[in-house]
Parts: sequence; structure tokens; C-alpha cells
Amino acid sequence: MAKGAVKMTRSIAFNNAAIEIKNVDRTYIDANGNLVEALRNVNLSIRAGEFISFVGSSGCGKTTLMRLIAGLDKPQSGELFLDDKKIESTNFERGYVFQQANLFPWETIEDNIAAGLKARKIYREHKSEVGEYIKLTGLQGFEKSYPHQVSGGMAQRASLARALINNPKVLLLDEPLGALDAFTRMDLQDKLIELWQKRGTTMVLVTHDVDEAIYLSDRIVIMTPRPGKIEDVVEVKINRPRNRNESEFIEIRKQILEKLHLANKH
Repeated sequence: MAKGAVKMTRSIAFNNAAIEIKNVDRTYIDANGNLVEALRNVNLSIRAGEFISFVGSSGCGKTTLMRLIAGLDKPQSGELFLDDKKIESTNFERGYVFQQANLFPWETIEDNIAAGLKARKIYREHKSEVGEYIKLTGLQGFEKSYPHQVSGGMAQRASLARALINNPKVLLLDEPLGALDAFTRMDLQDKLIELWQKRGTTMVLVTHDVDEAIYLSDRIVIMTPRPGKIEDVVEVKINRPRNRNESEFIEIRKQILEKLHLANKH
């Protein structure tokens, strides 16, 4: 197989997977009283330390699946596991970063980052780590600033630091860069890769941006429109750092867009 070639398959299983999703279905009643089938028979293994992305049309169940992994919601049928332990509720082992930073407006950046430690009553023992994560996310000089005093990109850096300081096994990223300008978005993509490589945290990303998925991911999961099912799993074999203008990158983009087009016909 040539350098950067793409291997496509409908299911890939790994030994010692960090996350196992088995036969998951999720339906709910919408605001108009209609029954909505969000997910149907979803099966996937995510290995420890992997960076994986979910792409698909709006409403295909990507965020629903993230909420299930986080323990914020439960499936009608099927099960989800983290390191062989069934996921039944939220836990600090699974950090969640939303599209909006959702920082506490009355707290400084420093105190926002420390919020999880304080909630777990371990702040005193880990107080020194707050400064380490401020440095790691490039927020030096803004420790005493409030959320309204910093840019959207800085607020998202603080949100990442707040999630990472709890040392989660899995970091769930629900379109965290979607509201940012192009330059800030690319800057934070590089910061995500840096954090991922330093920490070895399993990262699961939902995004509508195919280029973002290719730039960041080991694998890309393509989902069908509602009811959300896994249409294909694309393995990205390009050495990092990646160049969006290289032929391998462009070829993968083309194949994913073709797969998304096929998925949307289902």
C-alpha cells in the first residue's frame, strides 16, 4: 500500500480497546411529540490512546453517541464500556468539551480550570497542576482574567485545560472548534495534537469539517443520516505533522466526501 493510502472497512476491532460500543440503539420523543430514532445498532471499538472522529450530516446522531459515551444519556438497548466497565453515569474518567466553552462567568480563567479539582475535593493536593495546565494550553498572563475578557480561542483553551486537569482516560470533543475563526481553529487543532501526543489521552471528536477530521484523526467514522448507523470507518495513514495540501491528504478528503455522499443516500 502506498504512503498515505486509505484502508476502508465497516468495522475494526482492537485488543484492549478503551471504549466498546455494542449494539446501541437510541430513540427519543422530540418537542413535537414525535418518536425519533437517533441511533440504530451502532458497534465500534476505540483503542486506548486513539484519536478518532465522527463525521456525518446534521442530526445523524453524532452528539447523541457522544452523550452516551459520556454517561449523560442511556441507550434503549445495547451497552457501552470503558476498559470493560459498563458506562452507566458520568465520571471524571470521561472529560467533555462542548462547542461553546461554557466557563463560569463569575470565575477567573484560573479558577475555571481548577473547578473540577475543587468539586472532587482534591484541589489542595493538586493546586500546583493548575499552573502547569495554564502553561500547557498557552494561557500564561490570563490566569486572573474573566471569560468575557478573553477571546473565544482562549476560552476554549481554558475549557480544554479544565477537562484535562482531571486526568481523564477519554476526552470527548463535541465540535469544540466550530464557532472559531479559521486561523484560531487551525491553531487549536495543533494544540489538540500537541496535548494528545503529550498525554496519550483517548480523544473522540465530533466535527462537520472533513479537513479537520483528516488533520487530527487516526480513524474517521462516517455515519448515515437518521437513524444514525456506521457507514464506514476510514483509517488515515499519513505521518504527522500533516499538510492539508499534500496529495495524500487531498485523496483522503475526496474519498471521505464520496463516502458521505453515499451515506446520505441511505
